This record gives sequence, C-alpha cells and structure tokens, in this order.
Amino acid sequence: MSRIHKESHRSDRIGWLRAAVLGANDGTISVSSLVIGVAAAGASHDSILLTGVAGMVAGAMSMAAGEYVSVQSQADTESADIEREKRELITEPELELNELTSIYVSRGLDEPLARRVAEKLMSVDALGAHARDELGITETLRARPIQAAISSAISFVAGAIIPIAAAFLAPSTLVAEISTVTTLVTLVVLGGTAAYAGGASIVNGSMRVAFWGALAMAITAGVGKMFGAVV
Repeated sequence: MSRIHKESHRSDRIGWLRAAVLGANDGTISVSSLVIGVAAAGASHDSILLTGVAGMVAGAMSMAAGEYVSVQSQADTESADIEREKRELITEPELELNELTSIYVSRGLDEPLARRVAEKLMSVDALGAHARDELGITETLRARPIQAAISSAISFVAGAIIPIAAAFLAPSTLVAEISTVTTLVTLVVLGGTAAYAGGASIVNGSMRVAFWGALAMAITAGVGKMFGAVV
C-alpha cells in the first residue's frame, strides 16, 4: 500500500501573515513614535497616555479601512476576471481549450499530452482550471478583504498596547527612554517571528524591522524636541 506524501507549505499564510505583521509593526511604531514625540516635547504623563490611546484607536480604524479597500479592489478584479472566463467558456469553449493547451505546452508538455491534460481538467472543472493556470487565482491566495481588515485592526491594537503599557508603567521622567527600549525589543521579536513563519532569515527580519522603527522614533523625538509643542 503506497503512502500519501503530505507537504506543508508556507504560501497559505501569506494573506493573513502580511496583514497581521503590517498591523502589529505599524501599531508599535506609530504609537511609540507618538508617545516618544509628545514626551520629548515635555507633555504631562496624562497627555502622553491620552495621545497613545487616541493614536491606537485612530490607527486601528485607518488600518482596517485601508486594508479593506485595498484587498477589496483585488477581490473585485479577481471576480471580474472569473466572470469573463465563465462567459468565454460558454461562448468560445474551443478557444479556451486551445488557450489552456498552450499554457501547458509553455510549461514543458508536448502538445498532444498538453491537450489531453487540458481536456481532462476542463471536463472536471473548466473554470477552476482556467482560474488557476491562466489567471493565477487559487482558493489559498484569493483576496479576503474582511479577514484582512479585521486582522489588521486587531494586530494594530496588539502592537499599540505595548508602548502604551510601557508609558503607563514608566516614571514620568523616563517615558521616552523606556518606551524606546520596549518598542525596539518588541520590533525585534515581531520581525523575527514574521521571518520565521515565512521561512526567511530571522536575523535579517528582526534587524530590518528594528532599524525602521528606530528611525521613525528618532525622527519623531527630534521633531518633538525641536518644536516643544504638545500634540
């Protein structure tokens, strides 16, 4: 009896992982930058916390709306392409068969075999075959706007809570310093986790995220010190 070889790939994580990592990174960097910038401007502890919470709520809503609109546009395009394929399969089935055959020929099959494969696949699921091999649309990678929006909002809040908690627990004179250290550690962990989940280099992922986070915080702190105004 032959054994079934099962493989686990990381491509099925791309959709939710992208939204989750983007949201968490943005939440941590955006809110920590706000907190540090306002602290550098000499704001009171209460004002710093209020700024952090307001930034978290506004950022989460913005991330959700932006991600939804972006991914919904992709979903609309996919739906339009699939509808066009449906019509062409009804009105021009022979042309569609030739089109699928040419795709398989371009991938290395000889034409008689490519045609037999195309005929067999179209007899089972013609639309699915064309969606997958002509349009590059699969169930795993299809756009899911609501899932992306919710994931972005939740992950933004999860990332934003960390600098807010650090600012809340820190002495009023050390808010900027403690928030900076806490945020950098968080970004290193987030970057490493995302890289590990996606099969990339953990060190490169961690350093890349930490670098851009540090740059954002440094610029915001500089602006806060320069203007000395409470946001």
